[in-house]
Amino acid sequence: MVNKMNENKKTDLPELGAVLQRDRETYAIAPDIPAGVVSPDTLRKIADISEKYSAAAIKITSAQRMVIVGLKQDDLDNVWKDLDMKPGAAIGLCVRSVKICPGTTFCKKAVSDSLGLGLALHEAYHGMELPAKFKMGVSGCPNCCGESWIKDIGFIGFKNGFKVVVGGEAGKKPRIAKELTFIESVEDAKKVTQNILDYYQTNAKPKERIGDFVDRIGFDEFSNSVLK
Repeated sequence: MVNKMNENKKTDLPELGAVLQRDRETYAIAPDIPAGVVSPDTLRKIADISEKYSAAAIKITSAQRMVIVGLKQDDLDNVWKDLDMKPGAAIGLCVRSVKICPGTTFCKKAVSDSLGLGLALHEAYHGMELPAKFKMGVSGCPNCCGESWIKDIGFIGFKNGFKVVVGGEAGKKPRIAKELTFIESVEDAKKVTQNILDYYQTNAKPKERIGDFVDRIGFDEFSNSVLK
């Protein structure tokens, strides 16, 4: 009876980067794989460790993460030790993994270095705590394969820089982001992102997504505050 009660109390384990699964018994973890770009050696390691601990599956997600599904709670510490990788920010009120298209590094249609910009943003902000979950998308051309228009902050590549959009969302109430400004360099992108995050963190209500926050205070007020 005691064991049964403990089992019923199982929940997510953020300190281990673990999410309780539908069976209420096993967990999933998401190693940090920026931009979804991974070496063959890392793929082999993930596969070998998943097999070693009898994972149910490896799920490739829409957020460019690889989630190891169906792990036992008692194995989580050892799985992370064997992987020797940081957890991806897959849960919690924070900046999640940045979604990034291949850009001019790989894609023949790209006009901007979305991979370079996206990785810089990932390095600077991934996991940063905020009033609500926060998603970024970086696309190397107007085809928008990084889904920039439905992210809290999105960057869309053009030949001479990136269009910056804010307030998008693809949840229960999907919404298209609004155009904020145009920037020409990675440094400018990081500056405007920092301004947006600082203002949002200081003024938003708990669990208020940035699109709702902008609606509440007005886009002009938001734009003037973050671009001044």
